[in-house]
Amino acid sequence: MDNTIPRGEHNPVPFQPPKRKRRWFKNIMLLLLFVFIVMQFFQPDKNNNNVAIAENISSVVAMPDSVNKVLHLACYDCHSNNTEYPWYSNIQPIGWWLAGHIKDGKRELNFNEFATYTTKKQLKKLEEIKESQQDKWMPLEYYTLIHEDAKLDDEQRRLIIDWADSATKTIVSLPVKE
Repeated sequence: MDNTIPRGEHNPVPFQPPKRKRRWFKNIMLLLLFVFIVMQFFQPDKNNNNVAIAENISSVVAMPDSVNKVLHLACYDCHSNNTEYPWYSNIQPIGWWLAGHIKDGKRELNFNEFATYTTKKQLKKLEEIKESQQDKWMPLEYYTLIHEDAKLDDEQRRLIIDWADSATKTIVSLPVKE
């Protein structure tokens, strides 16, 4: 059947691609669906360790409840050994992306392993915490788009900065840890 419209005539039947193209498109879509379903069987490990950890930052420096609350709300999902996962983390490839992001965040700073850091590294991390709040680059913008409660106001940022200054003074007064 010829799908062209002769000149001067009106064809009431809309143009349809040849059956071969429709079949090809359908097969591609079915293949993509199959791959998506198979991906769901490969879930990344969860970052959950509900045990109180002796190496936590609070074992090195005092942390007021107000600071602890803000850090847990805005930082601990990516920077601790205890992540509270949203429902969509079980959908791949989103779960893989989140697992990679959490792994990177923990490699940069892990509040649950802060006591294992050398004194030099502890001081550097506290300085970075302070800078991240002064320059407002943490928590990451795309994280706060989904986690509205993690958006920090100026008062909360000031609280973290003041605590980081105080924690720095405490660590400087302690014996050097190599």
